[in-house]
Amino acid sequence: MSATRRISLTQYLVEQQREHGRIQGELRLLIEVVARACKRIAIAVNKGALGDVLGSTDQSNVQGEIVKKLDLIANEVLIEANEWGGHLAAMASEEMDSIHVVPNRYPQGEYLLLFDPLDGSSNIDVNVSIGTIFSVLRKVGHARGVAEEDFLQPGKQQAAAGYCVYGPQTTLVLTLGNGVAMFTLDRETGSWVLTATDVRIPEETKEFAINMSNQRHWAPPVQRYIGECLQGREGPRGKDFNMRWVASMVADVHRILSRGGVFLYPWDQREPDKPGKLRLMYEANPMAFIVEQAGGQATDGHERILDIVPSKLHQRVSVMLGSAAEVRRVTSYHREPG
Repeated sequence: MSATRRISLTQYLVEQQREHGRIQGELRLLIEVVARACKRIAIAVNKGALGDVLGSTDQSNVQGEIVKKLDLIANEVLIEANEWGGHLAAMASEEMDSIHVVPNRYPQGEYLLLFDPLDGSSNIDVNVSIGTIFSVLRKVGHARGVAEEDFLQPGKQQAAAGYCVYGPQTTLVLTLGNGVAMFTLDRETGSWVLTATDVRIPEETKEFAINMSNQRHWAPPVQRYIGECLQGREGPRGKDFNMRWVASMVADVHRILSRGGVFLYPWDQREPDKPGKLRLMYEANPMAFIVEQAGGQATDGHERILDIVPSKLHQRVSVMLGSAAEVRRVTSYHREPG
């Protein structure tokens, strides 16, 4: 996983464009702008109480969730950084009801940007890792304006995806559809430095991430899978498992990328009409793209997440992703008759 040479994010992207022809110049510039916005968010996160960014606002988002001050700050940073560069036609955020079309006073590009500006908001005030997740799509139908329907593409059509985790180190994880690379923010120089290439998730694991407090609400296939893990070496799995749960998808997935594991956020019976809690467009799709590019798998228990055709912007989905063998197992339990 270690990078063979010390290069910056800009150098890495230029090489992907110039030497390998994997991305267009507009996409390269877009990713650089998103990365700069993440640096600004990292500064706000690091200031914490000193920057008066902790606590909640008096607003609720489209999901009915109370918006934290940092949620709002991160959302505004990403919009302001990206709307004037000429790379985007529109943006969509977990924190906004509808899309944000690039104003007419700015040139309009050919890409669409979706983001969860601050994942893991419940961890903000207790100084636990949080992050930003983003997804890039190509706009279709250039002869007309941009509409919400342009965003409703399956995840397999993403041009790029990534996340930034604000933890002991600030780390940017990126895929352009040809593997996964990690960059660490050098605070002294202000540069993103390549620190890992060709990231691979081990196929086998002894670790799972799930909110065990919801166990009584899960469907039988998830009950069965977790039950077998908890039985340890005396059970059908023949090995002891560890459980990890940060309540921040970015932090949990980052751990899986680094050392393997499986992340589950399944349907539960408290809200039976909702297929899951996580958002398909802002969380599940970009994370599934990254995980698959690192050799893992991602399903909703029945089908590959990246094959799901969304019907609405804030669609929810059940998520099971990580080490391939474990995702195959829990998915097979969902597919069994009855």
